[in-house]
Amino acid sequence: MTFCIKRLCVALLLLPLALSAAQAQLRGHGGPVRALAISPDGRQAISGSFDTAAIRWSLAQNVAEQVMRFHDSAVNAVTWLKDGRIATAGADAHIAIWTPGRPHPDTVLDGHSGPIADLALSPDGKTLASASWDHTVRLWPLAGGKLHVLRGNAQNVNGVAFTGDGKAVVSAGYDATLRIYRLSGGVNIRNLPTPLNSVVVASDGEIVTAGADGKVYFLDAQGLVRADLQASPTPIISLALSHDGRLIAAAGIRGSVAIIDRKARKLDRTLIGPGLPVWSVAFFPDDKMLLTGGTDRLIRRWNVKNGEPMDRLIVGAPDDPLKKYAGDRGAEVFRHCVACHTLMPGEGPRAGPSLWHLFGRRIATLPGYNFSLALKKLDIVWSPETVSKLFEIGPAHYTPGTKMPEQTVGSAADRKALVDFLGRVTGGKK
Repeated sequence: MTFCIKRLCVALLLLPLALSAAQAQLRGHGGPVRALAISPDGRQAISGSFDTAAIRWSLAQNVAEQVMRFHDSAVNAVTWLKDGRIATAGADAHIAIWTPGRPHPDTVLDGHSGPIADLALSPDGKTLASASWDHTVRLWPLAGGKLHVLRGNAQNVNGVAFTGDGKAVVSAGYDATLRIYRLSGGVNIRNLPTPLNSVVVASDGEIVTAGADGKVYFLDAQGLVRADLQASPTPIISLALSHDGRLIAAAGIRGSVAIIDRKARKLDRTLIGPGLPVWSVAFFPDDKMLLTGGTDRLIRRWNVKNGEPMDRLIVGAPDDPLKKYAGDRGAEVFRHCVACHTLMPGEGPRAGPSLWHLFGRRIATLPGYNFSLALKKLDIVWSPETVSKLFEIGPAHYTPGTKMPEQTVGSAADRKALVDFLGRVTGGKK
């Protein structure tokens, strides 16, 4: 299931006069904020969203200076290049290189056959690494030259990072492996207990990774596990490393961000957001503030030292769209889907199509929705049986070519509760 493109309305949320302009939330995306990167001088940020757009923000004035439209699926990764240009990568398998202010990419890098989940720039700024659901990491020489493809993962590669000396690339995979590729040749493989979503590498060589079990794992430069820390009771989606290497920010599916003292291996504090998934996190260059991007489409500032929001409007969670279904097991199973799908008509954009009148609808036929060509070729009509099968074997196997995150519902009872719930609340067959 892919994303319905809506016209963006880029706007600034004005705060009470008691707050300075530097404390404003950034509003403008029409979908969850999937990726964040702050410029080296701390004056600008780039955000990527499930709404298929990337936005370049002025952090001093809290305005969107440029909306970059090129990708036809979610923008999953963004990064600044050494020359001031910007790289964006998406679920459409494209990497676009932009000069700020220009309406079209300077260059498009193609080669991946699946969604790109992460980008990393080498310390010397000469090579861009990309991690993809096609099970590979690719190394792109930005000045031109031979593309290198790093293989070995059995499933999606979700995270990638260079070591501080630039001599190795580290990948984090859904197959629960962390791989250290030596650019001079050879690879170290470490099997971990959980699928991995993100990885960062400190200047002293320590590798930090996290994933589905909510733990943060600390490994040495050879990939041996030194320690682990339970940072969240639910999956960790994204990691960020402070510029001084002291702190790790671990963003989770329940909307909180754990701030971890890397050397002490302890949780310093937890940033409590609105209770919806936080997809992206980034430290300011001075490490005093943090940006987060989440399912509520907002980009928020946080005080790293005390863990407090720098925006009073963060207080209080938004209305829970499933609140009226409290106690319904099917609604609780659907809670993992609510970030991407609405149940009723007119509820605004999400990362996936509306489920209103789902049953009886042929796959990839909802009017006004930009589905992938692969889905349009499938002979599936949505019914309780086909939706149950989707979550029994996983979207990647049942609907190959989908941009939907890979997930399964292992319990047959939970799958039945989910389809019963959808049958009750989505208006039945059209």
